[in-house]
Amino acid sequence: MKVLVACEFSGIVRDAFKKAGHDAMSCDLLPTDRPGKHYQGDVLDILGDGWDLMVAHPPCTHLAVSGARWFKDKQKEQAEAIDFFMKLINADIPKIAVENPISIMSTRYRKPDQIIQPWQFGHGETKATCLWLKGLPKLEPTKIVSGRDARVYKTPDTKNRWKLRSITYQGIADAMAKQWSI
Repeated sequence: MKVLVACEFSGIVRDAFKKAGHDAMSCDLLPTDRPGKHYQGDVLDILGDGWDLMVAHPPCTHLAVSGARWFKDKQKEQAEAIDFFMKLINADIPKIAVENPISIMSTRYRKPDQIIQPWQFGHGETKATCLWLKGLPKLEPTKIVSGRDARVYKTPDTKNRWKLRSITYQGIADAMAKQWSI
């Protein structure tokens, strides 16, 4: 299967699909953090390249409800973020998962098909992650663990905070690769 992991610099989801035997490529405006097949540039330029599956992680800065207090001052940026999200979810790709935190997309588009937590996939932490799915089943938890630490929320306020908070948990990436390799 030809898999595109959109808006991913870390290579975690890409590598999980590669390990599962797929031709997987990540794409981001940033360079990748680890070696592997990576397109550095605008994902919209390669959406029509014959993908079987896309897992997309669009930026949540102007969508996540955690930033709602700034929405009134960023209406143009928010409109652009909504437009980008919609281009991803409406891409001509048979199987699509778009991932984002709790966001305005629940009202601007539709409610997510599923909300998952890292603790359902082997990580004792909380980080509600919404999945909007097209042609894919909901993810089944693989390893429910105790612990409900909000580590991502508590990430220190540094210049790379946004980058650290955006990385997909390995257990979730592995579940995607295993369960969506259909």
